[in-house]
Amino acid sequence: MGAGAVGAGCAWRLAKAGHSVTLIDPSLGSPPPSGERSGPLDSGTVASLGILMGLVFRRSSGRAWRLRRRSMELWPQWAEELGDQEQPLQLQTPLVQVAATAEEGLRMQALAEERESSGLRFLSQEHLQRQHPDWPGGEHGALHSAQDGRIDPLALLKALRKQLTRLDVTLISEAVTRIRRAQPSPALIGKPWTLELHSSGLLETDQVVICSALAAQPLLTELGHQRAMEPVLGQVLDLELAEPSAPCSPWPAVLVCQGINLVRQGASANGRQRLWLGATLEPGTQADPQALNQLLSLQGQAPAWLQRATVVQHWQGLRARPIDRPAPLLEVLEPGLILASGHYRNGVLLAPATAEWVCEQITTRR
Repeated sequence: MGAGAVGAGCAWRLAKAGHSVTLIDPSLGSPPPSGERSGPLDSGTVASLGILMGLVFRRSSGRAWRLRRRSMELWPQWAEELGDQEQPLQLQTPLVQVAATAEEGLRMQALAEERESSGLRFLSQEHLQRQHPDWPGGEHGALHSAQDGRIDPLALLKALRKQLTRLDVTLISEAVTRIRRAQPSPALIGKPWTLELHSSGLLETDQVVICSALAAQPLLTELGHQRAMEPVLGQVLDLELAEPSAPCSPWPAVLVCQGINLVRQGASANGRQRLWLGATLEPGTQADPQALNQLLSLQGQAPAWLQRATVVQHWQGLRARPIDRPAPLLEVLEPGLILASGHYRNGVLLAPATAEWVCEQITTRR
């Protein structure tokens, strides 16, 4: 259930492992979007920027670090397997995270020394002023990660859908309205789980993998599983930079400043450079105009060339953040009922490690 990066990724890996898989999501009735976003408010992968912040994660132990590290190991393999000559899927690197304070700069320097073998290095204030004077921030240095970056989320969804079709995965464009356990009976021969679909009736199955987020909460509650999640809204601005004020120094795939992601998008038809600004920071489902102003101003650090940019498009997206539990929610709730949801801002990043975990649970229990 759920056809974003996590759900479609799980379906793909399970089908490759030889399982018979059905993927259920209302969005499957239309092809994955490409290029421009379809509306002002999207959810999950469609609204994301596809940021991969794995190796710049500060912790060096615990589940969150293990999932990030494993996903970063798997992403090159995923990109190679999912892409083809007609539509290659590329990991765009590097990622640079600008320090907001002197203390953060010192932590970044220590982390770069610890993970030098993983492609991390620290860029000093002097280096940034000399080599990249048009980057915002930089007074306290920055962390450069050669392997982190981004993957185009819409290209990822399109590649996954193509592979699912090749592997004969059944796609159902509906919502699941209820999940039922089979009634215990000595003569029971049928499958242990039944899904009630919005229009086409019932679907019996051996295993249910829930990868949808906010929509899954009432279904889980009815089964007696309380896994509360809250929506957090993110906003993205697609900007066209004015000439000749566009920055001239080489840019990374992703530049992170004040918790805001800046992603270069190449040039428009008129030759002007495009740039995306995005962040997921607002609890609830209603956008705060003040938050949008802070996004555009980079929390007051926007350089002159960015202040002169023109807004081409603006969209919003929702993320599901677990309440009183760490993200993501990876649990076998009961035999045959698996929850792989609540990834918050890291659904695309953690899709490979999540799919691997789901495959392990199903293989072990079979």
